[in-house]
Amino acid sequence: MAVLTPTRPDAPTPVAASGRACVVAFWVVAVTVPLAFLGVFFAWPVAVMIAKGFVVDGQLDLGGFADVFSRPRTWRIIGLTLAQATLGTVLSVLLGVPGAYVLYRHSFRGRSLVRAFVTVPFVLPTVVVGVAFRSLLVEGGPLGFLHLDGTFAAIVAALVFFNYAVVVRAVGGLWERLDPRAEQAARALGASPWRAFRTVTLPALTPAIASAASLAFLFCATAFGTVLVLGGLRFGTIETEIWIQTTQFLDLRAAAVLSVVQLVVVAGTLIVAGRARSRRERALGLTLPAASVRPLRRRRPAGMPPGDGHALTLVATAVTAGVVLLLALPLVNLVVRSLRTADGWGVDHYIALGTTEGGLTVTVWQATLNSLRVALDATVLALVVGGLVALVVSRRPRRTVGRRAVAGLDALFMLPLGVSAVTVGFGFLLSMHHPLGLPVDLRTSPLLVPIAQAVVAVPLVVRVVLPVLRAIDPRLREAAATLGAAPGRVLRTVDLSIAARSLGLAVGFAFAASLGEFGATSFLARPDRPTLPVVIFRLIGRPGPESYGMALAASVVLAVLTAGIVAACERLRAPGAGGEW
Repeated sequence: MAVLTPTRPDAPTPVAASGRACVVAFWVVAVTVPLAFLGVFFAWPVAVMIAKGFVVDGQLDLGGFADVFSRPRTWRIIGLTLAQATLGTVLSVLLGVPGAYVLYRHSFRGRSLVRAFVTVPFVLPTVVVGVAFRSLLVEGGPLGFLHLDGTFAAIVAALVFFNYAVVVRAVGGLWERLDPRAEQAARALGASPWRAFRTVTLPALTPAIASAASLAFLFCATAFGTVLVLGGLRFGTIETEIWIQTTQFLDLRAAAVLSVVQLVVVAGTLIVAGRARSRRERALGLTLPAASVRPLRRRRPAGMPPGDGHALTLVATAVTAGVVLLLALPLVNLVVRSLRTADGWGVDHYIALGTTEGGLTVTVWQATLNSLRVALDATVLALVVGGLVALVVSRRPRRTVGRRAVAGLDALFMLPLGVSAVTVGFGFLLSMHHPLGLPVDLRTSPLLVPIAQAVVAVPLVVRVVLPVLRAIDPRLREAAATLGAAPGRVLRTVDLSIAARSLGLAVGFAFAASLGEFGATSFLARPDRPTLPVVIFRLIGRPGPESYGMALAASVVLAVLTAGIVAACERLRAPGAGGEW
């Protein structure tokens, strides 16, 4: 007689056990692949580059620190880096907060267009920004009478031009979702508009402002192409000094010491940015959903005392309008100057882009096609790696150890934004000959340039996708699991489907970053296959108005390509999937 043994209702079935195994395998791959990518193509080249400066005859020699820090030039460069980063950050915040208020708390015709326009400078290649400001400030330019060409003030202005959008988008994204009833209650109790803003709204915005300021400081301190074009050898940053020491003086010890200094500055900035970002996310958890917050209207709420409530709005609007005009000035002037020829006006410089005048090895159009191909490969790599990182970092482990591990992984993948691209590029040349003992020389591979560009683009993908994933209500996952969905299906139907909303913007930022990358590419691009930023820099360095005119025209081409791609990708994103930038 057969005996039937009852089974426990909660006992896992073979199918469920197989599904859990697949999910565990997926998470292992999601962690391992990005770490392997970062280790091989970032940590290893940087370590090799730094080791070249600190290892002499097989022995560790840290005497380079004393040697480099005893040079007055080193302290001058560090001082210039901190000064321009601090001043650029302060001005970006002071101008960006009013812009965030106007563009994210008020509704007016053309607001989306203005929002898109103020983002354009951030996605422009740094070389283009430098050329645009140079054409504006040189003798004979619209602002040439100010005699600011090659000055510290010109560099700071270009950095503010580049980072204004960082503050506007970061602060505006939180301001748009703040519950306006707290400020309205303060006004109803008799507080003036300024006091209500200072005591209620500003404290709520502090996490976003701190996060934006940290990022702006990071971008200002590590600026390369813009400072190199505008400052030359007179003004520089640690980043440009690493390039000078490596390419002109062949002093790898000084470059290694400066790379360590920059790494320390970047690590400190990332710690501040990470803490500010976590506070910002907690603040977002206390705000109303974006759809429930209506733009401010001119009608005064009932019970609110009369006053100069519109004064702050008028001031913010005037400041924002002035900044938008100033943002447009370098771009418009770049286009105008590219059409000026020795005989008047015309498209001669654009016609010359199809030739190899100016000592080029390829035409500008060939370099453009090469840049597009490289950027496409880099974007695919960045989306895969950055998407996996964002998915892992978006988890909220219950244990403290798990939370710290997730925060550490997030900070680890932000490092490529701050570590010198010159260090990475030169490190590639030193380490990719039989990397890790493998019988292959990657220095001759056409994949080397897109890999280097993907290293820089991965943090941008993470910063765009991660806030979208972290905004997912955990109850959605719980509801899907309650309805019988396996863990793998929950991941696919909830997390991945919602993350796809930010895919368009992630593609745009990654493609733009790859298209305009110059630091590492200047070392890795082969002479017969240069990218467009490399060609522009070569044209700037050649004497003669023809070469300079071609550089202006090529910069317009690169600016239009970059801005057009980002604008098209941003239109493809779903509403509410804005990401952090």
